[in-house]
Amino acid sequence: MTTTRILVIEDEERIRQFLQRGLTYENYRVDVAADGPTGLALARENSPDLVILDWMLPGMDGLEVCRRLRSAGAMPILMLTAKDSVSDRVQGLDAGADDYLVKPFSFDELLARLRALLRRATPTQPEVLRFADLTLDTGTRQAFRAERAVELTAKEYELLELFMRHPRQVLTREVIYDRVWGYDFGGESNIIEVYVRYLRQKTEANGASRLLHTVRGVGYVLREE
Repeated sequence: MTTTRILVIEDEERIRQFLQRGLTYENYRVDVAADGPTGLALARENSPDLVILDWMLPGMDGLEVCRRLRSAGAMPILMLTAKDSVSDRVQGLDAGADDYLVKPFSFDELLARLRALLRRATPTQPEVLRFADLTLDTGTRQAFRAERAVELTAKEYELLELFMRHPRQVLTREVIYDRVWGYDFGGESNIIEVYVRYLRQKTEANGASRLLHTVRGVGYVLREE
């Protein structure tokens, strides 16, 4: 039996019981909470391997719970929500969520997302990636452009790490979706463009040269001008 512990923070009793039964049947150890403060307290008492977190919660909303969980540790967070716009997804991911599932959802899809998140959470040996005057420390998750620190959100870090592991290689939108988000937001989504813009603003501050380039109709590449 797996010892993987999952914390479910969900105020809707029907969904909470459904997840508890289903995940227990799949041999996960499951803790549940019906509001934000209780969920945070449970996570702090006994750190779970993964958190399933509802967006709309009494006591403290899911975004705030997510921020506090993220500041306290690196456990994967899957956010559940009825909100389906790209801006909502960006907001959830920026708060520190690793993945995003819109209600109503398929339990099989939820299980697939959990397995993917748990695989990605397996620790790897820290290293320092370098390209031009840009450095990224995978242990501390800190980035620098020359001597200047570049503050990154969780998703910005993952996207930059992907580019720095494949310098001068054109990465298609499909590859970026798969490696950074773990699933497809849909062909019409502009979430990659949004995050590339964020990274450009941060890495090109103070007149620094552009390193992230658009390859029209294909994707993006990390290269010098």
